[in-house]
Amino acid sequence: MDIKTVGVVGAGQMGNGIAHVFAVAGFDVLMTDISQEALEKAMALIERNLDRQVSREKLSAKDRDAALARIKTTTTLTDLGPSDLIIEAATERETVKQAIFEDLLPHLKPTTILTSNTSSISITRLASRTDRPEKFMGFHFMNPVPVMQLVELIRGIATDDATYQTMIKVVEKLEKTAASAEDFPAFIVNRILMPMINEAVYTLYEGVGNVRSIDESLKLGANHPMGPLELADFIGLDTCLAIMNVLHDGLADTKYRPCPLLTKYVEAGWLGRKTKRGFYDYRGETPVPTR
Repeated sequence: MDIKTVGVVGAGQMGNGIAHVFAVAGFDVLMTDISQEALEKAMALIERNLDRQVSREKLSAKDRDAALARIKTTTTLTDLGPSDLIIEAATERETVKQAIFEDLLPHLKPTTILTSNTSSISITRLASRTDRPEKFMGFHFMNPVPVMQLVELIRGIATDDATYQTMIKVVEKLEKTAASAEDFPAFIVNRILMPMINEAVYTLYEGVGNVRSIDESLKLGANHPMGPLELADFIGLDTCLAIMNVLHDGLADTKYRPCPLLTKYVEAGWLGRKTKRGFYDYRGETPVPTR
């Protein structure tokens, strides 16, 4: 199937990045969110990020203007019905994702491919609640979407080969690289990354090191561009906890047990950069460790 029109559900951190890269690649994009304010913020951020690409000579001013013109917004979810491809990028809660797909189903074309940007939830289970499990896939972008090269493609048990081949071509058109993953909890990247972050939180919890020493150790000792606690703040501690819970519940192995300190930070509402506090306090000019 030739994909020309793309619907993006959610205008948050991931949704606006996904809309950005699809528009630059020449697709017509319709982005939806329940909040008009969120849509306006997303469009302003997309424009800033496109301007940054122009200033770095990665994009021409003409291509930037053309990309912006390809993105439309709506607060009405069902407006996405005629899209060739829909990418759900809502919050990492299965009930929310299921409700979105259920609301969309009566308005879709028979050929529409449904995908989820979930970082950990079962694609087979999400697909089973729709009328087209053979046309349903996991389509997991890395954050920040315009910068990161990888896209995880996850086939559910019912996903047909035509859908998979179509999505491979879409990733190629985005000039990104596809990694195919089996539908097991957290797929590839987060199956490896999140336990590392969780172990860093345990290292902090047990007093082996403080925030700064843990992050410096991994940056300078393992050549990581960001320390694990800094990265956790960037991802969002609520997202990290949600993925650890999916791993723990889905694989029933104690090695995936979320650290109690991670749970405590989330309960406090200290979710990282987006709330100005996490393992670092971001309310001043420079981030200050909170432990």
